[in-house]
Amino acid sequence: MNSIDYIKLAKKGEIDVIKNTKETINEIKKIDKDYNYFLILDDKLDKKTTKLKKGKLYGLPISIKDCLCVKDMESKAGSKILEGYDPVFDSTVVKKIRDEGGLIAGKTSQDVFGFGSFNTNVGIGYKIPKNPFDKNRATGGSSGGAAGITQKLSKPHIAISESTGGSIACPASYCGVYGFTPTYGLVSRYGLLDYANSMDKIGIMAKDIEDVALMLQVIAGHDDKDSTSSNVKIHNYTKQEKSKFKVAVIKESIGKGVEKEVIDNLKEKLGDIKYDLVSLPLTFKYSIQTYYLISMSEASTNLAKLCGMRYGQHGKLEEEFNEYFSKVRSKYFSKEAKRRIILGTFARMSGYRDAFYIKALKVRTKIIEEYKKLFSKYDLLVTPTMPNIAPKFSEINKMTPLQNYMMDIMTAGPNLAGFPHLSIPSGFSNEMPTGLMIVANHFNEKNMIDFAREIK
Repeated sequence: MNSIDYIKLAKKGEIDVIKNTKETINEIKKIDKDYNYFLILDDKLDKKTTKLKKGKLYGLPISIKDCLCVKDMESKAGSKILEGYDPVFDSTVVKKIRDEGGLIAGKTSQDVFGFGSFNTNVGIGYKIPKNPFDKNRATGGSSGGAAGITQKLSKPHIAISESTGGSIACPASYCGVYGFTPTYGLVSRYGLLDYANSMDKIGIMAKDIEDVALMLQVIAGHDDKDSTSSNVKIHNYTKQEKSKFKVAVIKESIGKGVEKEVIDNLKEKLGDIKYDLVSLPLTFKYSIQTYYLISMSEASTNLAKLCGMRYGQHGKLEEEFNEYFSKVRSKYFSKEAKRRIILGTFARMSGYRDAFYIKALKVRTKIIEEYKKLFSKYDLLVTPTMPNIAPKFSEINKMTPLQNYMMDIMTAGPNLAGFPHLSIPSGFSNEMPTGLMIVANHFNEKNMIDFAREIK
């Protein structure tokens, strides 16, 4: 049963919402003992069902990635340094969900501040999520908890997640679920704990494309509290409109370095759909470098406020301020967070800013122009979501940081350019799921969703 069917029956009184909520929380607890998908779970959620609004999400349990603020629920972006932060407000997305009768089940695990492709860069002392198909493999990151519970939970459920450079698409592919990332600005970022402001986007994970459409209908729209929120027409995403789309497959995405079964599954999933082979040479050559220079620079700036004074963990002030700040940040920031802060700070320092950060911004513009040129001819672009199946933890441990970053080769471009993209399950390889990613022009989410319905 998908979420839409559940909500219809719940509104009619044919499903007991209180009983379903209890059963959902109990199932999550059972799953979480072995798979580590949640950082916080509201085990009294069933008590909050009595005064629910009978809106579009009536009685539906919804998980929230830890980087979104939920009132009175610890929200720390998976980090140790923000442990104990209980927001006094809901993020706009969470407020919209509550207004439509949705139930916030808890906060899902993530890489610290979104720093990772495998969800292995968790906060100090936290447990790493395990792939729902093989406990020896990663869920993908940074939204691994959201993807894992979406696949493993038998009860109706939708996960709210976030992507900067592929943090929704990657785990969706590795866990075999739908992972939707909207156009930058379509969904309000108010109440999001930032990674890179110019690329962060709040999206959706679900088992069914109709669940994606339903949730997007709820959370999309302009928000005066978010200066980057776009005031554009919101389509009826839940209504399917049959249409013929001009589709192209990016040839660089099905070449060297991509596992054969991933490519075979993509072609099989497209079936009889006619498509052209096109090229994005600049994007595939420079998107990784460009993405990491910009994102690390912005992350370095955003995390500067977590210094042990107003925000985050504190220490005993016994020395000069710089030494105090360094001591607190050294203790509570993870290894990957420190790496990205240092690289980002270097890239925007006087003497290096023009050579690295400003140049990356210029390349970003060229990448957007390259995509736009293709979108003048095609409605949708298709690639594999990831070049491989979910790697084993033993394989990840042997990777260098650069090899780790290169995993984002398919997803960096669309995220860098702010284009909407949707990862859909495309099949299996060695009993592990693979994904196909659809990319559309800005604010053309409706085309992606309708195309996903067509090839479901």
